[in-house]
Amino acid sequence: MTQFPHPRLFLITAAAALLAAAGPVVAGETTAAEMRQAIPVTKPQEPFLQQSPYYGQDPDVARTVSLGGSCVRCELSGRDLAGATFISATFTGSTLVGANLRGAELVGSNFSGADFSRANLTGATLVGANFGGANFTSARLNGVEAMGSVFTSANLSRADLTGAELGGANMNRANLRSAVFADAELFGVTLANVDARNANFTGAEVDASNLSNGNFAGVSFRGASLDGARLTGGAFGGANFQGATLDRTDIRGTDLTGARGLTQAQVSEACGDAATRLPRDMRVNVCRGRMVVVRPPAPPRPAAPPRTTRNIVVADR
Repeated sequence: MTQFPHPRLFLITAAAALLAAAGPVVAGETTAAEMRQAIPVTKPQEPFLQQSPYYGQDPDVARTVSLGGSCVRCELSGRDLAGATFISATFTGSTLVGANLRGAELVGSNFSGADFSRANLTGATLVGANFGGANFTSARLNGVEAMGSVFTSANLSRADLTGAELGGANMNRANLRSAVFADAELFGVTLANVDARNANFTGAEVDASNLSNGNFAGVSFRGASLDGARLTGGAFGGANFQGATLDRTDIRGTDLTGARGLTQAQVSEACGDAATRLPRDMRVNVCRGRMVVVRPPAPPRPAAPPRTTRNIVVADR
């Protein structure tokens, strides 16, 4: 039997043999010569893991692999996914405990309910992704780009987000206990109703963010920028505001009596009312006019995943 070193050569030869066996060409039939041109054929959708060129190979996935499609409740714990690309993928409920995702791109993908506990996502791109209800306990998210991503009701307790870029992210009702946001950019972030006890926002930019009704007891805001942020209804007992800026920060009805490091100069820049409670001998100004809500720009829409095609060429005998 003739050996074919390449599958495509086998397809070409087989097609030519079938054309020859079909007999003389009659009027109206397409000749082999007319079929020389490449005919794009859409590749049928396959399950996610079978799409990967590394399907069945364990345990690591190469940096060049692109992970798209759908893989609900996939087990990827401990895998090396450094530099992998997830574009508009669906991995809801998947388990990635301790996985290596350094430099990976999870753009526009759905990872709601996924478990990233102890995973390493240092330098990863998470723009426009959905992590609602996901678990990031003790995960490393240093320097991630997560503009416009959703972390509602997610668990980020003890997670390290030092230097992260989170502009416009939604963390409503998230667990941020003992999380580290040092030097992070959180412009226009929703931090309402969060449990952020003992979290570290040292040097962070929290401008125009919504911290209303959150528990920020024992939090460090040392050197942080809270300009235009909303702190109404939040708990700040033992929070450290040393060196923080509060230019037009909304503290109406906020209890700051237990806060540390506050000065009259800081409070004078904020906007309060008669219900604002401050440390002894401090007074707050009532801002004139309407409070302006600064909204961050919408995150860029992720590109649609490329359509996988292959060409079949039919040659003459």
